[in-house]
Amino acid sequence: MKKRVLAILLAVGMMFTVSGCMGKGGGEEETEIQVFIAASLHTVMEELGEMYKEEHPEVKVTYNADSSGTLLTQIEEGYECDIFFPAAKKQMDQLEADGLVKEGTRADVVNNQVVVVAGKDSGTKVKGLQNLKDARSIALAGESVPAGKYTRQALIRLGILEETEAVTTQQIADALGGVEISEQDNVSKVLSAVLEQSCEVGTTYYSDTYGYEEKLDVLEYVSYELTGDVIYPAARIVNEEADEAQDRAADEFLEFILSDKAKTVFEKYYFDTDVE
Repeated sequence: MKKRVLAILLAVGMMFTVSGCMGKGGGEEETEIQVFIAASLHTVMEELGEMYKEEHPEVKVTYNADSSGTLLTQIEEGYECDIFFPAAKKQMDQLEADGLVKEGTRADVVNNQVVVVAGKDSGTKVKGLQNLKDARSIALAGESVPAGKYTRQALIRLGILEETEAVTTQQIADALGGVEISEQDNVSKVLSAVLEQSCEVGTTYYSDTYGYEEKLDVLEYVSYELTGDVIYPAARIVNEEADEAQDRAADEFLEFILSDKAKTVFEKYYFDTDVE
C-alpha cells in the first residue's frame, strides 16, 4: 500500500514539474522568427507584435525594418528571414521569381497612400505635386524605395517628368527647376527630414503621419490614378535554417497578420485593409 501511495505522489510531482516548465505557452517550445518589414510598417507592427506576444509568450518576433529594396537584397544575399512584408508587389514578385517565397503563402495585406507633407504651419507655397517646384528643398525616397518609385510615377503621369526606365534624383531636380532634393534611404528618414525642418516638404505615406498630426500638415493625398494602388503583400520566405518550431511560429504569425483583429490595428494607423 505504501509503495502504491509513493508511486502516486511521485507521479503527481512529475506532473507539476512538467507543467512548471510549460509556462504560459502551454508547453510550446521557445523560438524566434525573423520578420522583414518595410520601414513604414514599423510602428504598427510593433503594436501587433506586442498583441501576438500576449498569446504566444514563447515566440520572440524580431523585426528588420528598412526600405523594401534593401530588404530584398538582404534576403537574396542569404539573410535569415521567415516573413517578408514589403511596401510594394515588385520586391515580392522578384523573390517569387528567385524561388524564395513559400508557395501558397503570399497575400495582399493593406493598401497605403502617398502624401505630400510639410512641417505644421510652415507657410510653404507648395500645395502638392503640381507645384512641388515652389519648395526650397524636398525630401524624397530613392528610386529603389517604393515610396520613391510611386512619387516618380505620379510626377510622370502629371507630365512633370519624362517617362524613362530609371529616374534619377538629379533628373527630378532639373525637371523642378533646380530645386534642392535630399534623397533618403527610406520613408522614415524622409519623415525625419521634414519634422526636423532640414527639408521644407517631402513625400511619404499617409500611415507615416500617424502620431504626428500636431507636427505635420498633409498638403496633398496623392490619388491612386497617379500612383496606382500602394499594396503591401506578405509571404513566408524559404528559410533552410528554421526548425519545426520556428516554421510553425512563422506560419501562425502570418495568419495573425491577416486576421480581423490585426485589420483593426492597421486601420488605426491609417492603412486601408480593403484590398480584395
